[in-house]
Amino acid sequence: MSKRAKLTVVGASIVGLALIGGLIAAKRGDKATAVRIEQVQARDLVASVTASGQVSPHTKVDVAADISGRITRLAVKEGQMVTKGQFLLQIDPAQAEAEVQRSAAAIAASRAQAAQAKANFIQSKRNYERSAQIKQSNPQLVSDEQLEQLRTAMEVNQALADAAEHSVEQAAASLRDARSRLEKSTIVAPMSGRVTRLAVEQGETAVPGTFNKDAATLLTISDMSVLETKVKVDETDVARISVGDSAQVQIDAFPDTTFTGHVVEISNSSVKGAVSTQQQGDQAIDYEVTIRLDNPPPDTRPDFSATAKIVTDSRKSVLSIPIIALTVRENEPVGKGDTAVGLGKAPPKREVGKKDVEGVFVVGKDNKVAFRPVKVGIAGEKYFEVLTGLQSGERIVGGTYQAIRELKDGTLVREQKQDKDKKEAKS
Repeated sequence: MSKRAKLTVVGASIVGLALIGGLIAAKRGDKATAVRIEQVQARDLVASVTASGQVSPHTKVDVAADISGRITRLAVKEGQMVTKGQFLLQIDPAQAEAEVQRSAAAIAASRAQAAQAKANFIQSKRNYERSAQIKQSNPQLVSDEQLEQLRTAMEVNQALADAAEHSVEQAAASLRDARSRLEKSTIVAPMSGRVTRLAVEQGETAVPGTFNKDAATLLTISDMSVLETKVKVDETDVARISVGDSAQVQIDAFPDTTFTGHVVEISNSSVKGAVSTQQQGDQAIDYEVTIRLDNPPPDTRPDFSATAKIVTDSRKSVLSIPIIALTVRENEPVGKGDTAVGLGKAPPKREVGKKDVEGVFVVGKDNKVAFRPVKVGIAGEKYFEVLTGLQSGERIVGGTYQAIRELKDGTLVREQKQDKDKKEAKS
């Protein structure tokens, strides 16, 4: 073989080895896990609780009938503004008026009977006193038996007169009751506000609300100047809310406007749901939180759907990490104090092995990751506050969720291309 041919073969071998080396290097590079990499940096965080509910007036009155009868006159319409004492509707007063007349006649008769009984008592008293004087001057003209009979008659007439007076009082009470029922046939506004619900029409029959308040409600008057949103908050979040916390409320009827408010009340008992007793162990426990709107819109109506974002805490310029970056790993062995030994007791299963700790995967200079325990504080919408474990400027794995689940100490990672392009575009 000539020298030139030998050089050609050697050159081809070198090129082939280079190509093989490149392929091996490329294959090794493909083993790096693609992740999103973010820097630990300071951010302003706002912790909040979001819940939904309905808008309702702070003060409202359900006007119900105290007597039954047909509605003969209806003077208001739904949505109308009314003032306190304004006439609303009339229940047929014929029966109540007749009762007043009967009671008035009864009291007149009772008074006449009382006057007669009083006259009889006065007459019997005089007869007894005269007979007593005669017996005192001449005992033989009036016997003891006659005097005793006159005295008994006087006492009986006195009791009858007292009973007649009580009958007058009873008749007077019946008259007052009849007049009260007559007054209740005329319904007036108990407060100023808007008629937000009108449940009856003229000609319908009003019924008292002794056993069924909803059936007896004629109309509802609401003070729409002070509005509140009552939202249901899960038991895991309600402990973070305090009276006075600020809130942002979005009402579905006004999608382009955000209203401010503040928490004025937190219920002490949970909201009861329509769930059977057997299912109560599985149902979510909610508590009602009342938020008063600071700037309620004038066109709001009761029961508008609303969503409230209650601000429970805030931080200024604190180190933060993406919420998705925080993961749980078995990292710390259980201490001696956590293991039950002696006394013939077997240690509980939950205390065997290692404890779960929260942390993140820190990206080193060689692009290999290492799990590091981190203690976090409040949670914003996308970021956790970092209390301990990280320093500003450190690089951590910020996604994806699936990649973080599969990462282990020493895993080689590379930054996702799309994230690289975004960073270059920002710079």
